[in-house]
Amino acid sequence: MKSQVEEVRSSFEAEAAEVNSSASLQELKVRFLGKKGTLTALLKSLGSLSPEERPLAGEALNALRDELEQKIEQKKLKLIQAEDAAAEAGDRVDVTMPSRGRPAGAFHPVAQTMHEIVNIMQGLGYSVVQGPEVEEDYYNFECLNMPSWHPARDMQDTFYFPDEGGERKTLLRTHTSPTQIRAMLQYGAPLRIVCPGKVYRRDNDPTHSPMFNQLEGLLIEKEVSFSVLKGSLRELMNGFFGRELKNRFRASYFPFTEPSMELDIECVECGGENSGCRICKGTGWLEVCGMGMVHPSVVRAGGINPDEYNGFAFGMGLDRMAMLKYGINDLRYLFNGNVSYFLSGRDA
Repeated sequence: MKSQVEEVRSSFEAEAAEVNSSASLQELKVRFLGKKGTLTALLKSLGSLSPEERPLAGEALNALRDELEQKIEQKKLKLIQAEDAAAEAGDRVDVTMPSRGRPAGAFHPVAQTMHEIVNIMQGLGYSVVQGPEVEEDYYNFECLNMPSWHPARDMQDTFYFPDEGGERKTLLRTHTSPTQIRAMLQYGAPLRIVCPGKVYRRDNDPTHSPMFNQLEGLLIEKEVSFSVLKGSLRELMNGFFGRELKNRFRASYFPFTEPSMELDIECVECGGENSGCRICKGTGWLEVCGMGMVHPSVVRAGGINPDEYNGFAFGMGLDRMAMLKYGINDLRYLFNGNVSYFLSGRDA
């Protein structure tokens, strides 16, 4: 075994002397220390030795492995330094060349927010479904437990299109919930989906826009509990903001869920420790999401038997989530096209 160890060492040193790039160094490492490498094969052969020979041979092979790994790291460092020096030597600025200008192609903060949240929800088993922005009153209100006389419609006053005969049955959707109805009718149960997209309401001030972006989620399965909903949203918020956040759930009301709740998270700016915080107004909490167990009438409108299946739904404004994560203090910055604001982090 001693002669084999010396043979491997000599072979390694001879090949290492010829290595002149990081790629060839990696190939050398695989040949000697990889799963099918020369030294690995010797380590696997220890079992064929006698009990008296095995300890000394194992000690010698392990020492050789440590030696080779150290030499590879030293060689790697030298190669990196040499490659960096060569790159610097060849990096010359030609002042006669025209300016390259500012690179373009970054995602808008709201689009980035949507992608991040969708990726987290896909990791929890959800699929993405999208629906039309010009929606029928039937899907936007009637199927969601809001008939024509329901007072909840006043909170979602929107833009209608006149139909033939003077009736107003077509509108710009006020939420992405109609997509949930369409998905239930198309795919049935069980179902796990998120529905991102633009929605419209008659609002326009520093904290509201007539067009904004929303994302809703829906899970329909058998014997779903509220604890699954709470756990899913905790996972979403912690993943989106990149750290563990305190949270609380408050009772609320939505016509399409029963019972209904709202989620507050600790202030991402001050953590509830600054009474003068401009984000949470000193409360220490931020409202981020509405949710609840899907009302049986809504499940039935989706073509699913509420006696067999139940589920939960939640919704949040993507614009608000983007503002909280990226420190944007005025909703209008998201729509005015002032790219320099996002590059500098301030109003320019």
